[in-house]
Amino acid sequence: MEEMLSKFQLDLGSISTEIQSLQDQSHSLSAKLQNRQAVRSELTSYLRNISVSEHLVQHITDTPASEKEFSETLRELDEKLKFLNLQSFNEYRSVYDVHDVLVKLKIKAITKTREFIISRIYQFRRPMANYQMLQNQLLNYKYFNEFLLAHSRETANQIREEYVDTLSKIYYSYFKDYYHKLMKLQFEEVAEKDDLMGVEDSAKRGGLFSSRSTYKNRSTVFTLGHRDTVLTTELEDPIIVIPQAQKTEKRYPFEALFRSLHFALVDNASREFLFINEFFNLTLSSCQEYFDSVFSKTLQLILRNIESYCDSCYDAIGLFLCIHIDYRFNAILHKRQITCLDSYSEELQSLLWPRFRHILTLNVASVREADPSRLGHIDTRPHYITRRYAEFSAALVSINQSEPKEQVDRSLSSLQSEVENFILRMAAEFPDRKEQLVFLINNYDMMLAVLTERTSDESKESETFKSLLHARTQEFVEEVLSPYFGGMTAFVKDTELLLERDRARITVNEKHIQNLVRGFNSDWKKSLESINNEVMKAFTNFKNGTAILQLALGQLIQYYHRFNKILSQHPFKTLSVRSELINIHHLMVEVKKYKQTF
Repeated sequence: MEEMLSKFQLDLGSISTEIQSLQDQSHSLSAKLQNRQAVRSELTSYLRNISVSEHLVQHITDTPASEKEFSETLRELDEKLKFLNLQSFNEYRSVYDVHDVLVKLKIKAITKTREFIISRIYQFRRPMANYQMLQNQLLNYKYFNEFLLAHSRETANQIREEYVDTLSKIYYSYFKDYYHKLMKLQFEEVAEKDDLMGVEDSAKRGGLFSSRSTYKNRSTVFTLGHRDTVLTTELEDPIIVIPQAQKTEKRYPFEALFRSLHFALVDNASREFLFINEFFNLTLSSCQEYFDSVFSKTLQLILRNIESYCDSCYDAIGLFLCIHIDYRFNAILHKRQITCLDSYSEELQSLLWPRFRHILTLNVASVREADPSRLGHIDTRPHYITRRYAEFSAALVSINQSEPKEQVDRSLSSLQSEVENFILRMAAEFPDRKEQLVFLINNYDMMLAVLTERTSDESKESETFKSLLHARTQEFVEEVLSPYFGGMTAFVKDTELLLERDRARITVNEKHIQNLVRGFNSDWKKSLESINNEVMKAFTNFKNGTAILQLALGQLIQYYHRFNKILSQHPFKTLSVRSELINIHHLMVEVKKYKQTF
């Protein structure tokens, strides 16, 4: 038994040793397996990237570049070429084996992609080609350009230069032709150098406010009308289609043509900038540089044409609308985060603003130099020069409200000052002060009405004319009351002054007061009727005339009330004539009969 157990113990020790040996062998095999798997993975990746399959060679050499299989194979070739460049420092025999093959395939791929892109660019040159659709199609192959940039930058640059040359000529030709055709749609009758605010309005001139009938299609010189729709509802309308406009024989003011031209420019420039950025995969600064290469000739052409138009333009409203059209389109581009036309916009503004200010200066000078004696017959109605100013000023102020410009305000202030001086010079032509006041009130009221209708009530121009109208109206009220109640009003003013300063100096002229009271009693109803007829005939604006009449009658009631108050004080309250005074309520009832309801 002892021998058997000893043998068993020895066997157990041997088994333990075997188990340990097996564990060591297992660890060794596991390590070998892991190493082989790692080698296999690396080797598989290496072989996959370094090997050139027949499938790859066939598609690169034989498959048309427009096919999807070619694009997929081109990506595969790109990966192999990049891997080959990484392994070029290792002296592996496999690298040498495939190097020549991959280089030949690269040359073949570069040739095919270059020819394909160039052929697509040449399609832009075909007459009536829709280059925007062709650009969209070319974007499907933008990877071709990426491949060329990675493996043949010289070829990629050649393609860019070919594209720039082609599109530059296309845009230049398109906008040159479109501009010249657009200008043929402009109104035949446009503002000329004699269409200035202070120039005499005569049939010989044939101006906007002349006695000659207005041209059917003539754009207005001083009136805005509906021209500002190019800044609102029509700003992003489709461009003017030349054949359609020619067929209908429709004519347009310059700002409508300007809007159509620049809407086309904004649309094409936006598309071009985005295409260049996406297809050629450029940075923002490089993209702007290539965009300028494509559009520089076109933009310079448009600027030259605009400059040529400005040199002979005298339509300030049209130019101001063009200035704001450019501001609106530039804001739209910035909203799209496209800044490709910023420098063009600055150059355009540098053309439009000086000409606009020059025309304003000419109008200011024309008003300053206007001679009332040479303007024909003058009556108390609103003058055509002040009407021109009112419409013109209202037009500029209403356009300028959306994006105020201080330089416009300064120019308008200068023009307003000259118009105010002109009105005073015109009023001085009337010998009677009452007629002068009627002329001033009619003109101030007309200008205020136009400005209020077109602009906000808070505008500086409106506030100025409100103040002038109020002052002249108050003076007219005194003038219109004076022939009928001048004695009473003078007595009230003088006596109130004495009552305030020194009652001891007051002397009671009972006879004079009796004459005032009895004269008022005998004529006041007839005087009210005369005042009503005079005021209502004097003013062209019925509403304004009614308001002035009510103001005059209200002032009369105030004077009569003050007259009664004076006579009720010492030393006048003992006068017997006080009993003959008409009750003020009787006067107020009669005054109410002249109150118009409308």
